[in-house]
Amino acid sequence: MRAFRLICCLLLASQLSGIAAAQELRVAAAADLQFVFQEVSAKFQKETGHTVQLTFGSSGNFYSQIQNGAPFDIFFSADVDYPAKLEAAGLVEPGTLSQYATGRIALWARKGSPIDINQGLRTLTDARIRKISIANPEHAPYGRAAVAALRHEKVYDEVRDRLVLGENISQAAQFVESGNADIGVLALSLVLAPPLKSEGMYYEIPTSFYPAIDQAVVILKSSKQKDIAGQFLSFLRRPEITEFMRSNGLTVPESQPEQRKPTP
Repeated sequence: MRAFRLICCLLLASQLSGIAAAQELRVAAAADLQFVFQEVSAKFQKETGHTVQLTFGSSGNFYSQIQNGAPFDIFFSADVDYPAKLEAAGLVEPGTLSQYATGRIALWARKGSPIDINQGLRTLTDARIRKISIANPEHAPYGRAAVAALRHEKVYDEVRDRLVLGENISQAAQFVESGNADIGVLALSLVLAPPLKSEGMYYEIPTSFYPAIDQAVVILKSSKQKDIAGQFLSFLRRPEITEFMRSNGLTVPESQPEQRKPTP
């Protein structure tokens, strides 16, 4: 009887240990990372046993939420400015701000569209185009990049009344995919992911047309999972993971820089 109880206790202790070892990482991620991070987090969970809870949205909205105490452990922004502001406000674990990728934008239209997207942004002046979807430039870096590219090609003033603003770049993609917009200026990382890749055609906009979309990450000071967050960042730097990100529209440095030292 004692032996049976001992075995039960050992089994229970083993189960509790396993539960304690497998923790949940709460990730706030820019919407352009939706497809890429779903794949990467699944690989991370399989290897480590740690669950990754992904929340996608606009970087500006996440910035506001984190300022107001949103319970995230790590924040992957579509630009550097929002994480840098959080760092300046003392809300970031010192030394964790670093760039993880550079985004790119592309025109995307559904298959069968009469619009010749190979003419680039100037095709947006075509009278047949009634609605052009972009992310809201007020709080989405990809929206700001879209506006900059339109201004570069001197078509912004002509098409501005036809712009339809998505809350984030993922919603902007949904507008075009669903037919609520005729064409969109979207993140290349979403354009290359299913279902957009199979349902449409795209034209990559030259990177010289808009400021670099340098994307940065920070671990939040309020996080109780800092070690796991660090593991996730290290996982992202693996050669096979960086190659996967590159193949899905994100420019990742050949040798990623070390995390930035905090400003004294």
